[in-house]
Amino acid sequence: MTKSVVNGGSTSHSELKSVVVQDQTFALNGKDVSYRFHIDEATGDIVSDHFGGTVTESYGKPLNLGGGGWSTHEHIRREFPNQGCGDFRSPAVRIKQAGGFTVSDFKYVSHEVVNGKPGLPGLPATFGGDEEVTTLVVRLHDSVSSIQVDLSYSIFPAHNAIARSSTVKNMSDKEVTVDKLASFSTDLPYDEYEMLQLQGEWVRECTRIRRKVDYGTQGFGSANGYSSHFNNPFLSLVKPTTSETQGDTWGFSLIYTGSFAAEVERTPQGLTRVLVGMNENQLSWPLKPGESLTSPECVSIFTPNGIGDMSRKFHRLYRQNLITSRFVNEPRPALLNSWEGLFFDFDESTIYKLAQDAAKLGVKLFVLDDGWFGVKYPRIDDHAGLGDWEVNPARFPQGLKSIADKIRQLEITEFSKAQSLPSIMQFGIWVEPEMINRNSTLHDEHPDWVLSAGQYPRTETRNQLVLNLALPDVQEFIIESMTKLLRSAPITYVKWDNNRGMHESPCPSNFHAYILGLYRVLKELTTRFPDVLWEGCASGGGRFDPGMLHYFPQSWTSDNTDALDRIQIQFGTSVVYPASSMGAHVGAVPYELTGRSTPVRFRAHVAMMGGSFGLELDPAHIPDEDRTQLPELIALAEKVNPIIVRGDMWRLRLPGDSNFPAALFVSEDGSEAVLFLFQIRTVPVHNFPILRLEGLDSTATYRVDGHGPYSGATLMNGGIQYKFQGDYDSKVMLIERL
Repeated sequence: MTKSVVNGGSTSHSELKSVVVQDQTFALNGKDVSYRFHIDEATGDIVSDHFGGTVTESYGKPLNLGGGGWSTHEHIRREFPNQGCGDFRSPAVRIKQAGGFTVSDFKYVSHEVVNGKPGLPGLPATFGGDEEVTTLVVRLHDSVSSIQVDLSYSIFPAHNAIARSSTVKNMSDKEVTVDKLASFSTDLPYDEYEMLQLQGEWVRECTRIRRKVDYGTQGFGSANGYSSHFNNPFLSLVKPTTSETQGDTWGFSLIYTGSFAAEVERTPQGLTRVLVGMNENQLSWPLKPGESLTSPECVSIFTPNGIGDMSRKFHRLYRQNLITSRFVNEPRPALLNSWEGLFFDFDESTIYKLAQDAAKLGVKLFVLDDGWFGVKYPRIDDHAGLGDWEVNPARFPQGLKSIADKIRQLEITEFSKAQSLPSIMQFGIWVEPEMINRNSTLHDEHPDWVLSAGQYPRTETRNQLVLNLALPDVQEFIIESMTKLLRSAPITYVKWDNNRGMHESPCPSNFHAYILGLYRVLKELTTRFPDVLWEGCASGGGRFDPGMLHYFPQSWTSDNTDALDRIQIQFGTSVVYPASSMGAHVGAVPYELTGRSTPVRFRAHVAMMGGSFGLELDPAHIPDEDRTQLPELIALAEKVNPIIVRGDMWRLRLPGDSNFPAALFVSEDGSEAVLFLFQIRTVPVHNFPILRLEGLDSTATYRVDGHGPYSGATLMNGGIQYKFQGDYDSKVMLIERL
């Protein structure tokens, strides 16, 4: 590996380059961030110096307090902590050698600076051109075990973002096992911190949890094979005074769909270590001589300007440098999904009637959900059919293409000319390719394809089993069956579902092998069908993670369509994920799980805050008043959708903190904005709050819902006051810069 020096020597703030190397001191610089470390001359270890706001040089070594004879490394801020050597904190890497030893001694060997960003083998990752990103690779070597590690740091200066991954290569002549490999590890100096995470369950995903970082280890993760409803693969550290609009904020987002772990450890000496990566209990990855293992990539963003600024930086980075779909910045058609309207109770005539009713409302995409497939084992309920991706001849005697063609000929009643979306009804389909029912032709022929552990019982959840995507034959089957399906009919949208976690696995390494197999399948299919709009789903938000977003530009945010719950879920999800990636639909009321009824306007306004707006109901079975309002609401959703998809989101008031949640979306060029205002409960004989806007140009003038002009300074400092009427009231305001 060639050593490189980029912009060595002392530099001013304005002259800082993205990567600076001098005398084995390394600096990565963004617009408002510096990340610095150096090589310890005595030990060859990598020592962290700074991760935070911009600094232009190293400013002295940290104080060495010693360890009272017990610890020799506890006071050192280590960049890639290994097992052993007197560091009793959680390691970033643990490798079991052929002799059973788990001690490592990695020392710096060389480094290389690369313009742009190399990809990661078999893994989704951020990308960018030479003008967007620079990559520093630092090579380490353990002379005892003959194991090599490459630490890769990619700096995106415009986003204050550092993407990091690790590659372990076995240079010895014996097999070793990687038991732990963190994607990002950093030691922060003594200070008071709080951690912010996104916690939840099915139908209540991504609840913001904020708690103090105390002495000892605290953290969270997933062990169910996927990123999960329970904890999203995202972690933020903040100062106690940090808010949406101000304060130091560090964010860590793992680009991975499998089980993960996020560890935060505050030592007795006060340092805080952050580790994010794969779940070590589901790894144990064997490496034969010459083989390598690359960790998933973790993106970290720092900002001194609060949680909201961190979110917007993640949103822009992920839209511009993670999502590969051509739809990433395109407006999405308003859709109607058949599931909550019909469930399994349908045939060709009822599906066509549902599509007709959708077209009359102005819907431009009809999605045929679960229950359309199965020949020998018809999918008339959830006990059969998964794995047999052929149309059910009893329900669709003329085949899938026939009903798709009929739906595509429906005339859409137009209520808005604001968008240049297709005027014909598009046709989409639901699939769950990673799953299988015992009652299926596929299971009859290939019971050995089921994820299982020898003779142990194969646990069913939702009456289904998991296909083992670690097997190449299973990968090929899914690729070819989905290819055959998508070539059989004019399908322009696919909802890819996954409705259970993994239970039995033949070995710990199979969990990661499964995810690598999944990524191979997704890459192949999205490459073959770039004009299909793919949406991820896992009983809602069970796999709403950056790994899936690399391939699918949007995910179904939650199975919960209760509008009050959805405000909380969508605001929480937006902490790291762009609104463009959220599927959000209007459901029927009362919502079955909460029993709550909210006005259709309130439900629609909440759903408009997602990039993919839609309906989850049967228009024939909703009140006439709601059905009358829907066309206008769908037209409004299409009008604001380009701003939601491409714009920046400002969370003005948070649900849970306020009775009046509010969000503002501002277009990239600042010429347009859309303001969402909500009142949860009526407070009798009480005034309404003044809402101060953000993200506008204080020197520009604006018109708000046709009124004005008002200066940006007036709107941001004087604010807007709106009179609500009744529980669950809402208002959408359009803002135009003059």
